[in-house]
Amino acid sequence: MPPSPPISVPGVAQIPAHETPAGTAQALAPLHSLVAWPPAELDGWLRRTQERLNVRAFGLPHLNLRAPFRTALGSRELVSAFRHLLAETPPFEVRILGWKQLPHALMLECERAPELLALHRRALEVLPGSQAPYDGDSYMPHLTLALGILPWAEAYLWEEVRHLTPPISHFTVTALSLTREMRGEVQELHTFPLEKPAVMSGEWAVGKEEQAGGGA
Repeated sequence: MPPSPPISVPGVAQIPAHETPAGTAQALAPLHSLVAWPPAELDGWLRRTQERLNVRAFGLPHLNLRAPFRTALGSRELVSAFRHLLAETPPFEVRILGWKQLPHALMLECERAPELLALHRRALEVLPGSQAPYDGDSYMPHLTLALGILPWAEAYLWEEVRHLTPPISHFTVTALSLTREMRGEVQELHTFPLEKPAVMSGEWAVGKEEQAGGGA
């Protein structure tokens, strides 16, 4: 596969996957991703479907908030950068639209909801790093069922899955994970819980206002 060309994002220095300021050293750096894991019911269903059809994807079922990227930052710096990015990010809904077939791949396509697209754009700007052609305007949230499908099997597998209905039509993401791929294994570096911003109750807010005004 040829190296991915850089995609311009305002305010971010773009680094092609094969070329970095550190020279060729980063070419050997691991691939990182920011992902959401599907709930157990959907995860188990996808895995059983993979087993039945004898297909595989990359790692466990997941939804990428940013395509796998390389960076010169160390793990601690990367965790810190994403912790800052995700501060006060509330949980969000993911709605499943249905099956989508691409060359050599099958996936469940998800809705390009505004909050999901906004989070994707923020993830791209967290640091300079490599970007994939399917980031940015081409970003399509999805859960991959199969990769590397041989041409002769594509029509057969499409007929096998296109009438399958997932056990759920939507789910709530309450945490995101930073992962690292090294030597074909995906490791979870850190999990970031998503929490709703604190909202003051009416009585508490009135009490604070009275304190600020000296009780007048």
